Amino acid sequence: MSELLRCENVTKRYGNVLALDHVSFTLESGRIVGLLGPNGSGKTTLIKLINGLLTPTEGQVLIEGDKPGTVTKTKVAYLPDNIYLNSWMTVQQIVEYFADFYADFDAARAYEMLERLGISPKMRLKSLSKGNKEKVCLILVMSRQAKLYVLDEPIAGVDPAARDYVISTIINNYNPEATVLISTHLIADIEQVLDEVLFIQAGNLLLQKTVDEIRAENGKSVDELFREVFKW
Repeated sequence: MSELLRCENVTKRYGNVLALDHVSFTLESGRIVGLLGPNGSGKTTLIKLINGLLTPTEGQVLIEGDKPGTVTKTKVAYLPDNIYLNSWMTVQQIVEYFADFYADFDAARAYEMLERLGISPKMRLKSLSKGNKEKVCLILVMSRQAKLYVLDEPIAGVDPAARDYVISTIINNYNPEATVLISTHLIADIEQVLDEVLFIQAGNLLLQKTVDEIRAENGKSVDELFREVFKW
């Protein structure tokens, strides 16, 4: 494994609001990592910084030594927490758009996953349920051969019966030498696939540990420790 992502004293302010406060950590390749924290903790701000949608007020984000930009966009596959695709397009048109836009996009893989879900490529996005729209977005992201997958709440909008499929889609369709960073509130649903976790609160990094370390040191699951750390 080698270092893939480095955050060095990353700080982000929105006017007088401090969203991230000198956050530092590194992630190695070949890991599935949970980015965990309550609402307003800074998770989405951190994700946007990694994807180059925001720039740090202080500090730096490095992906294989490069700051977020044109080079890193070829390495990072990003799933935002909102549906961003044009609703008038058919699923096939969207797949073709991604195939044109990303050199590492595997259209055959995307169609295979769509078929398994029973989603016809001829359907327009606006005709799909919210859950199926979110599955299409996930399939598009996981059909890339990226080095870093950044997923913001990938299972929040799907029903419990579909979560196992979504989780299996994540773990079975990414490059095993890549890293997946998952932000979620549904820790119990995703814990079984996590290698390590980051706990973040009020813009501060509270903890970075492997799941095995948490279980050995605390005698708790990640979900149990999260509830203890962030109890009100």
